[in-house]
Amino acid sequence: MMRGMKSLVVAVAAALALTGCGLNFYAGRPTDVRRIHELSEELERLRRQKQQESDQLSQAKSMLERQLQDEIADKQVKLDMADRGLVITFVAEVLFDSGKAELKSTAIEALDKVGSVIKQKVADRDIGIEGHTDNQPIRVSGWKSNWELSTARAISVLHSLENAGVKPNRMVASGYGEYRPVVSNDDASGRSKNRRVEIVILPKKLTKRQQEIVREAAASGEPDMVAQAKEFESYK
Repeated sequence: MMRGMKSLVVAVAAALALTGCGLNFYAGRPTDVRRIHELSEELERLRRQKQQESDQLSQAKSMLERQLQDEIADKQVKLDMADRGLVITFVAEVLFDSGKAELKSTAIEALDKVGSVIKQKVADRDIGIEGHTDNQPIRVSGWKSNWELSTARAISVLHSLENAGVKPNRMVASGYGEYRPVVSNDDASGRSKNRRVEIVILPKKLTKRQQEIVREAAASGEPDMVAQAKEFESYK
C-alpha cells in the first residue's frame, strides 16, 4: 500500500511537471509533501495576520481623518498609507516658528489627537518621527546646520507624543535635514512642502520564527510558495 502511494505521488509530480506547473515535491517523499502542506498553512496564517494588521492601520487612518479634519482641510496635515506604514505629515510652520524647535502652543492640540489615536488603535506599533527642512542654509537661528534643526524638531514632537501617552519605548526620532525633499526646492511653495515633520506608524516586523518560515518557503522551489514568501519581504 505504501509503495503504491509513493508511486502515485511520483506519478502526480511527473505529470504536473510535464504540464508546466513546475511543482517540486522534493523527489516525492511523503514527509516532504507533508512539510510543503504545513508551510502552505503557516504562510496562510501569516497572511491573515498581516491583513489584520493592515486593517488596523486603515482604522487608525480613518480615525485620524475624523480627528484632524480641520487641519487636513487647511492643508496643514496630510495622511498617506505607504509601504513603510501610515505617514502623518505636518507642515513645519504649523508646529514651529521659523528656525525654532519649540512647539507652538496651538500645535500641541493636534499632536494630542495623534497620540490619542495611537493609544487607541496602534499602541503596539513602533513609531518613527522624522524631521525635514528645505535646502536654505542656517544663518541667524544659531543651529549648526539643518540637520540639527530637523533632529531637534523631531525630538520635540516625540516628547509631545510621550506627554500624550504614547509609549516612549515605541518611538524613535531622526533628522534628515534637507536631504529627503518631497519636491523641488526651487521656489517658495516647494520649500514649504519640504519643511515638515513626518510621524510614521510602522508595520510590524516578522518574528524570528516567522522569518524562518518565509525563508524555508522561499527556498522550497515551489513556484506558488516562493511567490507567497516574496509578499512578506517588506516586513523583514
